[in-house]
Amino acid sequence: MQRFAFIIHPLEAKRDVARKYPIARLFPERAIEWYLANAEPQIVCKVTGLRSMTGVEAEGWLILCPMTPRQLLSFPLEKVWEKLTRCGEIAQDLGAGIVGLGAFTSVVGDGGITLSKRLRSAVTTGNSYTVATAIEGAVEAGHQMGINPAEATVAVVGATGSIGATCAEMLARQVRAMNLVGRDTGRLDDLKRRLGSLATAKLTVTTDIAAGLRDADIVITVSSAAKAIVRPEHIKSGAVVCDVARPRDVSVEVAKRRKDVLVIEGGVVQLPGDVHFPFERKPGEFDFSFPPGTSYACMAETMALALDDRYESFTLGKEVTVRQVEEINHICRRHGFRLAGFRSFEKAITQQEIERIRKNAGRPEPIGI
Repeated sequence: MQRFAFIIHPLEAKRDVARKYPIARLFPERAIEWYLANAEPQIVCKVTGLRSMTGVEAEGWLILCPMTPRQLLSFPLEKVWEKLTRCGEIAQDLGAGIVGLGAFTSVVGDGGITLSKRLRSAVTTGNSYTVATAIEGAVEAGHQMGINPAEATVAVVGATGSIGATCAEMLARQVRAMNLVGRDTGRLDDLKRRLGSLATAKLTVTTDIAAGLRDADIVITVSSAAKAIVRPEHIKSGAVVCDVARPRDVSVEVAKRRKDVLVIEGGVVQLPGDVHFPFERKPGEFDFSFPPGTSYACMAETMALALDDRYESFTLGKEVTVRQVEEINHICRRHGFRLAGFRSFEKAITQQEIERIRKNAGRPEPIGI
């Protein structure tokens, strides 16, 4: 039996803590954050039923790091590392050979490098498989909206980050034009120069989200912003927006006001076997609003490496290479991981809904369907 662990954290203090402790709704956000800052990491649940198509089985644990995105990004790094190290030590005591970093725990500091040096267990951010599934999902959603990637303009928001840069590198060979959107003009220019010899797409850079998204048929957004940055007025009619960021980059106002835009969550994966997370939809427990047997790609990468007996720090730091993306995609397919359809704002989206959005936007018929 292979063993893994995955570190999670609350994305919104009041909402996520109240899922387990309803009384938290009575307290202000800052009071809940104070409680979290002084709380100890804990095991949320044991994951069972993961079984590869090769017959290998694995079990694992979700371990809660009690810090919000704001705390992870604003607290002294040593305090953050202490909490994450304690999470990793719990995983080691449970026999986990590899520890995955969820959401902002993979963003803070040096992307897991320091943590890997403090633990015996391997550490991975899961960013390689996140890139693979983000690209696959965005392209497939584009096809269903009648968008031919070879003729499309793609925008990558957060393009200079580890996930964004690799998404840009891989997609720049497949699309007509690409807008690289970020906060730092210098880093954007550096990325454009690096991609110049590899890309067939026309590349532009901008720090203005509205300008970067104005003509984009497909958007992949993967910034490290602590709140939504993509607004309804930014998005072109008929566009596909693949939101990989957690917390999400796309405002809920988009779902309310833009019935001509398809927003999907990036990196939702169907897991092999009969996987059971005990917290799923049980009153009084954490509920991550995922259908049974699915997870985000970053967690799936951790699981797949365990099933493959690859107890190594596969994806660390701020860089993700195309080779890593292609290798982890191959590993995941061999074990039976696959894209789990589409979700939008934590709800499954049906083919009928996609068809309605496509017609609202006046898009042509789906491609290859």
